[in-house]
Amino acid sequence: MNDAFAGLEPAAFWRHFEALTRIPRATYEEGRAVAHVAAWAAGHGFATRRDGAGNLVVDVPATPGREGAPGVILQGHLDIVCERDPDSPYDPRAGRIRVVRDGEWLRADGTTLGADDGVAIAAMMALLDDPRAPHGPLELLMTVAEEVGMAGAADLDPGLIRGGVLLNLDSEEDATLTVGCAGGADTILRLRAPREPAGADELALRVAVRGGRGGHSGGDIAAGRANAIKLLARALAGAPGIRIAALDGGASRNAIPREAAATILAAGESARAAIETAGAQAARAYARTDPGVRITATLAGEDDAGVRVSSEAAGRPADAWTAEASARIVDLVGALPAGPLRLSADFPGVVETSSSIGVAATADGELMLHCLSRSTDDDGLPEVAHAIAAAGRLAGADVEHGRVYPGWRPDLGSPVLATARAVHERLFGAPPHVSLIHGGAEPAIIGVRKPGLDMLSIGPWIEGPHAPGERLHIGSAQRFMRFLAALVDELSD
Repeated sequence: MNDAFAGLEPAAFWRHFEALTRIPRATYEEGRAVAHVAAWAAGHGFATRRDGAGNLVVDVPATPGREGAPGVILQGHLDIVCERDPDSPYDPRAGRIRVVRDGEWLRADGTTLGADDGVAIAAMMALLDDPRAPHGPLELLMTVAEEVGMAGAADLDPGLIRGGVLLNLDSEEDATLTVGCAGGADTILRLRAPREPAGADELALRVAVRGGRGGHSGGDIAAGRANAIKLLARALAGAPGIRIAALDGGASRNAIPREAAATILAAGESARAAIETAGAQAARAYARTDPGVRITATLAGEDDAGVRVSSEAAGRPADAWTAEASARIVDLVGALPAGPLRLSADFPGVVETSSSIGVAATADGELMLHCLSRSTDDDGLPEVAHAIAAAGRLAGADVEHGRVYPGWRPDLGSPVLATARAVHERLFGAPPHVSLIHGGAEPAIIGVRKPGLDMLSIGPWIEGPHAPGERLHIGSAQRFMRFLAALVDELSD
C-alpha cells in the first residue's frame, strides 16, 4: 500500500480507495472500474446487473435476521474528472494518481484525486467486506457518465432498482445531510465569422491565463475564483484592433476554468503592452481569492507550455478572424454571465442561481463556448439560459440548448432524514447540519426516473473536486464510514 495510506482506519475503505486511484475511470471510460467492482462482487457471491446505459447494480442479500427489512439503495458514480497540471507526470485518465498525506488530508499531486466519487465506490465495497455489519437487502447502484450532466442517471432503467430508500454517497461536507440540489442547463454557442490571412507586418502573440485555482462550478462558484476564459477576454479587451486566430480554455463543462489561451495578430508591440496592463489589473482583482492567477503575452511559439490549445493556436497562425469579428468575440465572452447570480431565500448564504463558461475551443475556424447554468429553482433556469442565448445571437452565434436536468427539492419531513438525524446525534453527540448544495446531484435525476424514493445524500469532507490538488479529509472519511454503517443498520432494524 502507498505510504500515504499506511495505518489509516478503517483499513478496508482505504484499501479500496487506493485501488481505485490506480484504475483509469474517465467519463465514458469506466469499463475497467466496472470490471474491478464485478470481480469483487463475484468474490463475495453477489450478483451484478447492468442497464443499457451501462449503470451497474450489485445485489447484496440481507444479513441473517434482516431479510424482511425494506430495500435500501446505496448510490455513487464510477467516473471522475481527469484534470492535471500541464507539467505533472501523473494522469488520472491513465490511472496514475500520486496520493500524498498532508497532515489531516490526503491530496493528489498535480492532478484530481478522484475522491469525487471514488469515496462512494470504496465505501460500498468496504461496508460489505465487514461481515459484522448488519443490513437489510441492499442494491449498490454505480452510475456512469455523471460528470457530463449525469447522463448515466438520466438514462437509468428504472427497473434496475427496487428499493424504496436511496442513500447517495456523493456529498462533500462533513457532518452534513444534503436534502436538495440545483438543477442545471447546458447552453452551447458556436460562432463562425469571417477570417483573413495573416499580414506580413502583423505581430503574432500568445496571450495565456495560468495559475487559477479552478474548482467545481457548483460548490466553488461563490469562492470568488477567476474564470480563466472571462479573464482572458478582459485582457484582450485592453487592445482594440487585435485579430484572434484561436481562443481555447477550460477542460470540463462543470469546472471553473483554470487556464485559457489565445493566439492573436496585432499591429505592433503596443498591443502587447496594453494586454499586459489590462491583464495585470484583472489579476489584481483576484489577489485575495485566486492569488496565483497570472496573464502573459509572449511571441507566438515562444512559450507554449502550460495551456492545452487547438491546432490553430500553435505557432504563427496563417489567418485570423477580422478585427470586427474578434471584437464581437471579446464582447460575447465578456457579456456571458459567470458566477453567483441569486441567493436562496430559504437557505441563507446558499447560492440559488449561477452560471459559468466551462470550455472554450477553436476548431476549423469555429469558436465554441460551453456554458453551464445552475439553480435550485427550476423556474429560474430559463432566465439565465435566455440571457446566454440572447448574448450569443447578438454576437451572431448559433445557439444549441443541451441537457436540462431538474433540481432536487428538499423534503424536510422525509423519514430517512429523521432517522439519519437521530443516528448522527447518537453517534457524535451533536445534530448534523441539514442543507442543500448548489451543484447537481444524481438523486434529482434518479428521483424523476424512479418516483417515490425517499432520498438523502451524505459524504466526507472533500475540497477542490474537479481541480488538481483535490483533497479528502482523513478524519471525516472515518466518521463517514461509521455513520454509513450505523445508518444502514438502523434502516434495516
